[in-house]
This record gives sequence, structure tokens and C-alpha cells, in this order.
Amino acid sequence: MRVGFVGLGRMGGRMAARLLSQGHEVVAYDQFAQATSEIARLGAENVESLGALAGTLEPPRLVWMMVPAGEPVREVVETVGGGLSQGDVLVDGGNSFYKNSVEHARCLDERGVAFLDVGTSGGLEGASRGASLTVGGSPEGVIVAAPVLDSLAREDGWAHVGPSGAGHFVKMVHNGVEYALEQAYGEGFELLRMGPYDVDLAEVASVWNNGSVIRSWLLELAADSFLEDPELARIAGRVGGGETGQWAVESAMEFSVPVPVMALALLARYRSRQSDTFAGKVAAAVRNRFGGHEIVRIEQD
Repeated sequence: MRVGFVGLGRMGGRMAARLLSQGHEVVAYDQFAQATSEIARLGAENVESLGALAGTLEPPRLVWMMVPAGEPVREVVETVGGGLSQGDVLVDGGNSFYKNSVEHARCLDERGVAFLDVGTSGGLEGASRGASLTVGGSPEGVIVAAPVLDSLAREDGWAHVGPSGAGHFVKMVHNGVEYALEQAYGEGFELLRMGPYDVDLAEVASVWNNGSVIRSWLLELAADSFLEDPELARIAGRVGGGETGQWAVESAMEFSVPVPVMALALLARYRSRQSDTFAGKVAAAVRNRFGGHEIVRIEQD
């Protein structure tokens, strides 16, 4: 199948390369010349502008984008979507907010263009070797996209989970669960590290991954990290991300679903980015004044 592909970053570049390796023709666009040069060496055809992409494909056209949520997605929807017509399909495989995906689908549907929101999971390995994909959108659009979904996903690794927005909603919840799992593993290993025994964390992670009820790919990655650097001395404890987790917690509040573990994991990420907190300063100052409790003073020049 001849496929348009927009966005050749860490995930997109690997996914476009996988499509080529699976026998698809790829017409690619990225704002960075180096990315397009790299995919061209693998056999892709490149275009110099978003507006030119649709004209290189034959109906029913399929364009897959892997770009950051928000304005970049809107730009692709308006520019590439404007060149598509009845029966064509535009896919957002990134982490967009599901309500935005519903709106994009509504706008494109007025011209008979299907918009599929696809939650893509599996990290860089999944992008290269086959991902886990949850698809939202019309059945007609899914039929057109099925050959590409088959190629990008692992065996039995994709599902049409519902109408527009469903694919990204499922991925949003997935990311909330991921935050909670990572935080739980982090807290557990910190307790092991600070406890009374000299525990080999890599060994424990490896043993837990052989038959224990908390085994997982994330735990495998933790074991690899401990083998490389047992104290993680070269890594700052600053955890990035947070947007999809925030959406998950906000959606839980909207639907009155208690998600305390997800919420605390999200807050822990925010806290990890602070070397000190004003809230902590306030609490320390108040305790000192009402009870004479000790405070740590910062020496100033």
C-alpha cells in the first residue's frame, strides 16, 4: 500500500521504516531535512511540504501522522486534510486528547474523509518491532487502514475499540496506569535500597520477572537499568511527561471515577521536577513558630 507519513521523530521514523520493511511504499514529510534524508535512504519518497503530500497518493488515500499533540496535529488536519476527499483516511497515531480527536473527526467527516485516532504503545521497541494499537473511528476508515495497522502492530496487537475518540481515550487511560506502575516500582526499589539489607536490585528485579505476580516489561527495563548503573548515579530523579496522565485524572474527575493511585503518581512526577518547594518552606516556617521545631536555614551571601 502507498502511504503518506508525517512526522519522522523517535517513534515516527521507526514506524515509517517498519512500513517500508513490510513492503509498503512510503511518501514522507518532516520539517527536519535530516529525518527525511534518513528515511529516503531506506527507500521512502519525500515531499517538501505538507500541502503536496495528498497529491502523491492514489484514492483511497491514507496519511498517518506522528506529531506532538495540539497545534501540530491541527496543522496537519487542516493542511493535509484539505487535500483529501471522499473515502480517504487521515490517522493520528500520537498522544492527542480524545475530545480533540472527536472534533477533528467531525470536521473531516463533513467532506467524507475518515479520521482515525490511534493510541500507540510499545515505546521505541514497539515502533520498530510491532506496537500495540487501539483504534477509534468509523468502520469504513478502519477497513482502509487495516493493511497498515496489520504491519505496524504485533500479531493480534491492534483493535478497533470504538468510534472517534475511543482510541485516544483508551491510550490516555493506559498512560495513567503506566504512571502508577512506574511510581510503584520506583517506591519499592527505593525502600529496598534504603532498608537494612544490602540487596542487589538488578538481581531482585530479575527474580521478580521470573514467575512473580508483579513481573512486567517495565520491570525488565528496570533490571537492565540497574545492571548498567546499580545506583542510577548518572540519572537525575526528574520525571518528564505528565500531559496524558493529567488528562486521565481530569477525565476521572469528570466521570466521578476515583483514581487515587494515578493521581498521586502524577503529583509525584510534578514533585520530582522541584529541587525545593515553597509549600515545604511554609510548613517548616509555621511549625517553627508554633512549636519551636527545628528548621534548616539556607545560608545567603
